[in-house]
Amino acid sequence: MPITGPRAPEPVAHGGDLGAIRRRFPKAPQPWIDLSTGINPVAYPVAQLPPEIWSRLPTREALQALLAAAARRYGVPDPATIVAAPGTQALIQLLPRLMPRSRVAIVGPTYAEHELSWRRAGHDTAVVPDIVDASGADIVVVVNPDNPTGRLIAPRTLRAVETALLVVDEAFIDFLPTEASLAGDLPANTVVLRSFGKTYGLAGVRLGFAVAEARLAQRLKDELGPWAVSGPALAIGRMALGDEGWLQATAALLADDQKRLDALLAAAGFTILGGSTLFRLASHPAAGRMIALLGRQGIHVRAFADQATWLRFGLPANEEEFRRLAAALHV
Repeated sequence: MPITGPRAPEPVAHGGDLGAIRRRFPKAPQPWIDLSTGINPVAYPVAQLPPEIWSRLPTREALQALLAAAARRYGVPDPATIVAAPGTQALIQLLPRLMPRSRVAIVGPTYAEHELSWRRAGHDTAVVPDIVDASGADIVVVVNPDNPTGRLIAPRTLRAVETALLVVDEAFIDFLPTEASLAGDLPANTVVLRSFGKTYGLAGVRLGFAVAEARLAQRLKDELGPWAVSGPALAIGRMALGDEGWLQATAALLADDQKRLDALLAAAGFTILGGSTLFRLASHPAAGRMIALLGRQGIHVRAFADQATWLRFGLPANEEEFRRLAAALHV
């Protein structure tokens, strides 16, 4: 496996930066449609929270209730092996700081914060095109299903990886069959990351989880410190994770919207390359022109500096957003 030495980390471009796109297209119609993220546009309906949640420190009992709900939702036998954090991004940045300097292979292209975080912590890091190319690495990082390609690696393949640590980011796995996840039957030396905000459309809550063997889970908890997750996030997370009916109904709705978006993009001359239930990756020979065409109509999509023909589309939230997207693409 080729390994490159440390280089100065560069900032990562993310979706969701409406400020920049508004400045570029100041005359675009309002409101903007933000399709640049992979966040569920059908947000979980948050009930009114008791007033004391905002004025008191989060309680141990509330944290334990959240972990129990997460264990049931993810099929994890022991809630003590689950770590709650203020978003999986915090865990992505924390994990490399806990590991001795290592040879790290990241299966890509994928979410760039993984590479940035391991490099920033001083690890020898390489992005490899396939998991078979990770042979010889001390640590292997996989986003499964991948963002942005949607590539899905079978659990049996992941279980066969021989490495000191396997990190599997399952941020977009919630709408796939349970057996696609490693969380419920965790292999040795494996950490699974699960996102809350993407699936439940509540990215602003800032909540995510790691599933790890007991000693590593405790190290993560110790480093995060007390009250790592806010009281409101504990309450909202517990309610949403326990609502299996909402998740199933939403999965069916999103599956229909995904097919509708694929058809719309194909009719506009795009080639569908992949994606997940929450986003679609497509290519177009004039992707730059398409960005400008959409931007002038108040629609923001995700572009990729190193893949000039790629665009990633999140799902429109409703009939009006589908109508505006179709009109902007002249479909």
